[in-house]
Amino acid sequence: MFISFEGIDGCGKSTQIRRLQMRIEAEGLPVIAMRDPGGTAVSEKIRQILLSTESVIDPVTELLLYEAARAQILAEKIRPSLAEGHVVLIDRFFDSTTAYQGYGRKIDLSLIHAANHIATQGLSPDRTYLIDISWDESQKRRIASQKDRMENEGRDFFEYVRQGYLALAEKESGRVLRLDGDQNIDRLSNLIYQDFLTLRDRTKSS
Repeated sequence: MFISFEGIDGCGKSTQIRRLQMRIEAEGLPVIAMRDPGGTAVSEKIRQILLSTESVIDPVTELLLYEAARAQILAEKIRPSLAEGHVVLIDRFFDSTTAYQGYGRKIDLSLIHAANHIATQGLSPDRTYLIDISWDESQKRRIASQKDRMENEGRDFFEYVRQGYLALAEKESGRVLRLDGDQNIDRLSNLIYQDFLTLRDRTKSS
């Protein structure tokens, strides 16, 4: 099973990934958590370039760097882990590119989809959890933390990104599950876990 977590910065993806990973491990199932971009030596170097506040990057260059990092983690980590029977949890995947570079940077969506397809070679998560919060809530949660290059973008950018995510959730409702990120962390964790169990049972029976 391949599961991705999406949402604007500060939505709580990392917390929910850790919680789901612990519950899956408690069941005795092999599970691995990763981040995109990142997860391999090459992808982590690309991540440093992308998120450095010293980097000035053209939108198309940015898109291709994200896709390069994604192609590397797919080849080196994701596909081998899935082949070995692991549950793979990933913090961001191609939906981030659609939302951030497509809706946020205004790159033509047909180009985004083509680039995503090249990097993933058609591999898509079985489930995507979209943890939805407002830009204002995101800022409250991140007020004490140092911001990277992407997080330094303003309200308008993140409003476009959020609308992109919501459009994806509506268009691909069979895969993308929108969750209210303002609710209690424990309740959110339980909702995700119960959905995971349903998805796991469905996968077993198919």
